[in-house]
Amino acid sequence: MMTPSTATTTPGTLRGHADTALPRVVSAEDWHEARDQLLIAEKAHTRAGDAVAAQRRRLPMTEVDATLGATGPDGPTSLLDMFQGRRQLIVYHHMLKPDDEHPCPGCSAFTDHVPHLAHLNVADVTFAMEAAAPLDQFQAYMDRMGRPDIPVYSSANGRFRDELHPSPHGTGSFGLSVFLRDGTRVYRTYATQGRGVDGVPLIDLTPYGRQESFEDSPEGWPQRKIYSFGKVHDEYTADELAGLAAPSTTGEVYRGD
Repeated sequence: MMTPSTATTTPGTLRGHADTALPRVVSAEDWHEARDQLLIAEKAHTRAGDAVAAQRRRLPMTEVDATLGATGPDGPTSLLDMFQGRRQLIVYHHMLKPDDEHPCPGCSAFTDHVPHLAHLNVADVTFAMEAAAPLDQFQAYMDRMGRPDIPVYSSANGRFRDELHPSPHGTGSFGLSVFLRDGTRVYRTYATQGRGVDGVPLIDLTPYGRQESFEDSPEGWPQRKIYSFGKVHDEYTADELAGLAAPSTTGEVYRGD
C-alpha cells in the first residue's frame, strides 16, 4: 500500500486563506442561538431526504438481461452471479481504463468512502465495481486503494457497461446502478451519475432501503424496530452476511416474514 507523500510542490505558505477565511466570533449565547436556528434547517433537510428515499423505494423496475457478463476472479461472470446469492446488487461503474496511469481521483475518493461491506451484506445487498480496465489491473488498483475486499469485474470487450450504464455522459463515465433479483430474473431499480453519486448512503439507494420502521415504504417491505439491529462488523453470523437473517441487538431473529 502506498504511503502518503510528504513532499510539497508549492513554494511559500500553503493554505494562506486560513489567515482571513474565519467565521465571526460571537458569545456562547449567540453561538447556541445560531446553532439552534441551523438545527431547524438540518431537521427539515433530513425529513426531505427521507421523503426522497421513500419515493425512490416506490420506483418501478425494468427487467435487464441477467446473462450479461464481465470477467471476475473466477472467469466469465454473469450479472446474476454478481448478486452472490443476495437479492439486491449495487454496481459502481468505475472510470479505470486499460493502462490507466492516472486513475480518476473522483472514483478513487468514492472507493475510499465505501463502507465495510458487512453492513451492506446483512441488509441483503451485494456491492461490486466494474471497469473497462483488465481484471489484473483493476485488482492491483484496488490493492493500492486498500480495498481488495470489494468484488471487481472487468467489462472490457463486452456489452455489460454499454447496456447497464446508460449515462448521458457516455459509457466511459462513472455512475451507480442498482438491481433486484427475483429468482433468476434481474431488474434495474435505480441508476444515477454525476453528483447523484455523492453524499447519499448506499443503503438508501436500494429498493428495500434501511428496512427500519421509521421509513415510509410500500406495504410488505421488510421493516423492523429502529436501532434494534446492527453489530460490529466482525460479529455478524454467516446467515446474516448471506442476507438470510437480519441481525438483531435484541436477540430477536428477523427473517423477513
